[in-house]
Amino acid sequence: MDERVTLRSHLSRSAPHSPHGAAVGEVIEAIAAAAIELAALIADGPLAGITGRNGGINADGDRQKDIDIAADEMMRRALHDAPVAAILSEEAALPEILNPEAPLCVAIDPLDGSANLENNISVGTIFSIRPRGNDIVSTFFEPGTAQCAAGFTVYGPQTTLVLALDSRVDIFILDRRGQEFVLFARDVKIAPDTPEFAINASNRRHWHGPVRAYIDECLAGTHGGGPADFNMRWIGSLVAEALRILVRGGVFLYPADARASYRDGRLRLLYEAHPMALVMEWAGGAASTGRRRILELGAKTPHQRVPLIMGSARGVRDVTAIHDCTEPMFDNSDAPLFARRGLFL
Repeated sequence: MDERVTLRSHLSRSAPHSPHGAAVGEVIEAIAAAAIELAALIADGPLAGITGRNGGINADGDRQKDIDIAADEMMRRALHDAPVAAILSEEAALPEILNPEAPLCVAIDPLDGSANLENNISVGTIFSIRPRGNDIVSTFFEPGTAQCAAGFTVYGPQTTLVLALDSRVDIFILDRRGQEFVLFARDVKIAPDTPEFAINASNRRHWHGPVRAYIDECLAGTHGGGPADFNMRWIGSLVAEALRILVRGGVFLYPADARASYRDGRLRLLYEAHPMALVMEWAGGAASTGRRRILELGAKTPHQRVPLIMGSARGVRDVTAIHDCTEPMFDNSDAPLFARRGLFL
């Protein structure tokens, strides 16, 4: 890219075109500043006093690590000075009211995938920005279509910021010397036909029939009459999986399954699935539970969980096609109809 465009200059051009443009730009800059601070802390790890030890249980019942608590404090501190009416964080039971007159609300996962840090695997921050409604708390329970911006950072070999704003997706990389994000890729579009899927295959015995049928078709590849032989990827880090899809294409599945704790899915709707769905759709892809478009869903509780299937529009369509032809009561079946017919024919 010939012209060096910083996040700040990009926002000065793009944010005014979105609802509450100037305020949205301020919120994104606040999150980006906290992400730069967090990236340094993650990189230093034990040298900065981060031990990776458990710090308790968060509001949704997951074990916290000390880095989770530090990340939450960093993001909250940054957003306190931004035009934010309320924050909903993974690490808190309920939304925190900041400035009731401010125009925006933010749902955030301050550090997604912290358990991966001990293995030096990429982790990230995921955020969703939406206009404040008349009732502040109810704002978070509106469908994902209410979002005016969303995105995520990936703390890995590079610190990457993926931003969905003004109906498109752009990617920035942190210039560590200048301590600012610089535009790397404009108006990113997901490749439509990459024969690649990501799922935790060790859970196959728990999957419902439609998911099992889709993965079996992918694995059969050209030998089973399909158009291509598929690769399987599984990083186990939501932000890294999403970035790979933006760069390479493919589809990611984190489905509900037969286990009691996975019955409703595992990812959180408000600060994981909603922002990821906005990124995917604005990059030309799709995101679904298998039966419903993610952005059409409204949450009933702050930490509601949901299945997530995201990636290329065709890949998500293929998965939902099986669900559409399988009654929900038969989700646990082996879906023999699709095993015989062939999804990709």
